Amino acid sequence: MSRNEQAIAPDHAQAGERPAIVPTDDAFLPALPTVFNVPFTDSRGTLRYAGTLLVQPDGQNGLTVPSVALIFQYRALDQRDCLYPPGLFDLATLDQIFAGLDKLTGR
Repeated sequence: MSRNEQAIAPDHAQAGERPAIVPTDDAFLPALPTVFNVPFTDSRGTLRYAGTLLVQPDGQNGLTVPSVALIFQYRALDQRDCLYPPGLFDLATLDQIFAGLDKLTGR
């Protein structure tokens, strides 16, 4: 393991069906077997971690309760595991997600 890699305990990963933002340009979707995603949880306790963002349901984004975007759990997911059509997130939320990714990656 390099000095920039860390072991991640498997019991901290989100499991089961849950909403997620898929910040992948639509132009790439037909050509890729996987998509990047940021999973959500309804557990507000996760806001104590860096790399999280509280997002309110707004009738467009598909969320039914206030949810926490777990930006620090950004990952690739097989497109076949994407079960439901995505909602639409406003640009301000997407900008905050990308800003969080920039912070986490040191960009």
